[in-house]
Amino acid sequence: MEDCLAKKMEITVSEAEKRTGRNAMNIQETYTAYLIETRAVESQSEGQCAPVDSLWRRYSEFELLRNYLSVTYPHIVVPPLPEKRADFVWHKLSADNMDPDFVERRRIGLENFLLRVASHPVLCQDKIFYSFLTQEGGWKEMVNETGFQLKADSRLKALNATFRVKNPDKRFTELKHYSDELQSVISHLLRVRARVADRLYGVYKVHGNYGRVFSEWSAIEKEMGDGLQSAGHHMDVYAASIDDILEEEEHYADQLKEYLFYAEALRAVCRKHELMQYDLEMAAQDLTSKKQQCEELATGTVRTFSLKGMTSKLFGQETPEQREAKIKVLEEQIQEGEEQLKSKNLEGRDFVKSAWADIERFKEQKNHDLKEALISYAVMQISMCKKGIQVWTNAKECFSKM
Repeated sequence: MEDCLAKKMEITVSEAEKRTGRNAMNIQETYTAYLIETRAVESQSEGQCAPVDSLWRRYSEFELLRNYLSVTYPHIVVPPLPEKRADFVWHKLSADNMDPDFVERRRIGLENFLLRVASHPVLCQDKIFYSFLTQEGGWKEMVNETGFQLKADSRLKALNATFRVKNPDKRFTELKHYSDELQSVISHLLRVRARVADRLYGVYKVHGNYGRVFSEWSAIEKEMGDGLQSAGHHMDVYAASIDDILEEEEHYADQLKEYLFYAEALRAVCRKHELMQYDLEMAAQDLTSKKQQCEELATGTVRTFSLKGMTSKLFGQETPEQREAKIKVLEEQIQEGEEQLKSKNLEGRDFVKSAWADIERFKEQKNHDLKEALISYAVMQISMCKKGIQVWTNAKECFSKM
């Protein structure tokens, strides 16, 4: 971790800017660009003021970077991006992806994504990631030249692997179930939070009615007028404070959403392992089949029904020379298949070792982050309740002076 990029470079997504341009289809569109600023840490420690390098990136470029990392490092739980469009929001909050408050939260999420990658012991060393931070022009071409998209496995193949793997690794099966449950629990938690926020908004705003009633009442009371007017003012302030409170709460919700999306990153690692296991089993099956064919040709016996066997019966047996030639080809294929199987076994063991090390790292990070997020959320709720108590304490004093 001492060598990670986050220790050597300050990385911030400092601002967001609404822009208009033409896309690949030459259609005019409105999008948001984000300013990434980087500064070397070493020169600062030496007492010098390091220059700030900056460049603009679109959300789609962040998506391209993450897709590249996911394909290039299949054994790693790649940090997720913040949501493209708002979900699990209370109804008074805008779900428009151009809404300034949402864009600001997404800016924070994109900065968090870059810091996650820069802090990762493996991802931080990737040259494409470094270029993303430092090289504005030609970056997309550089990514596409890696050919990472050709390495991406098709969905159909992944689906086949899920249903046809005969000997799945129990640890990855359990991890896949855990990621499903984690996503389900956090989704439910976010829905409950949105409902609570919605009701809380209503309760606070109704307090504004107290303010209006006390103010109207104060106009017809001589002795009690000042106390009622002051109490009404406290209620108005209390009612107005809910907008800022719930906007702040959305930042805590975003911390939970990050792990909602991390669940999919966990499943991606499990799917990659299934694919590798599927390829391994198919290679072993093919090797067994070729060995059987070779044995049948050498002994002249057919143990199982085959089209070739039927052809031999219909059109006569092959000559010894033809049989020898086929045996030779099969022996070469068997040797090649054994080497391929050995290579796939080694690749599989390396994948499991690397993946499980990163999963353990992720679990430690998850436990720490969710604990901090839940504590912060509780502290915010306590603070909010204290403000409510203070408002009614102030109102009580106003009433006492009447």
